[in-house]
Parts: sequence; structure tokens; C-alpha cells
Amino acid sequence: MSANKAKGTRLERQAADYLADALNDDRIDRMPLHGKGDRGDISGIRTVLGERVVVECKNHNRLELAQWVKEAETERGNADAHAAVVVHKRRGKGDPADQYVTMTLRDLAVLLGAQANPNRPDAIDQVAETRLT
Repeated sequence: MSANKAKGTRLERQAADYLADALNDDRIDRMPLHGKGDRGDISGIRTVLGERVVVECKNHNRLELAQWVKEAETERGNADAHAAVVVHKRRGKGDPADQYVTMTLRDLAVLLGAQANPNRPDAIDQVAETRLT
């Protein structure tokens, strides 16, 4: 395995383990490779309403946020998920909890409880009535 691939795999493992522990959910884990139909790097993540979320992990020296978000959006479609986020390495920070997360505002709204429109992934139908208390 190349050094760059090992860095990416390490971030994926750390992020998956952190999220599984923080959310007390042992279904969260690294996603098996799918090649052309990639569905993200971490499986088992859900919105507050229980909808699937794609998590793409990146450990690169150079930030390419637009490209990474586009890749995550493609994977969201492949996974039939409602939101997509990119976890990317924060230089000088080894704690998984200190890594950055990038997403669209639409995806943030979906994570927080807005209803995604399944026919238009770029749109939100309404704010869900169900809220966590």
C-alpha cells in the first residue's frame, strides 16, 4: 500500500471509530471499496430523521473542497443517501474529533432535520415536524 493510500485509510478508520463511539452505534464502520460505484468511505451514518448520509474522507496536503464535495455528491447518488459530507484532515491535529467537515448548506439542513426532496437532491421539501428533544 502506498504512503498516500495508508494516510487515507488511517483517517477513514479514525473517523469511523470516533463516530461509532461518539454516537454509540456499532453499525458505523469503514465502507468496503466499490470501485466505480463508490458510496463513500464510512457506512452507518444517519440524519436525525434516520436517512442515510455519505461520508467521504480526504487526507491531502492541498485542499480541493469543490472537487471533494462534487465527489461526495456523486457518491450520495450512488448510495441513494439524503446528505453527503467530506471529512478532511486538519494539519497538526491528530485527534479525530478535531478534523474538518465540509458540506453544502442544503446537506447541513438535512442533517438537522429538513426533508430532502428525493426527486430533486438539490432541493428541500420542508422542515420535518419530528425533532429530537
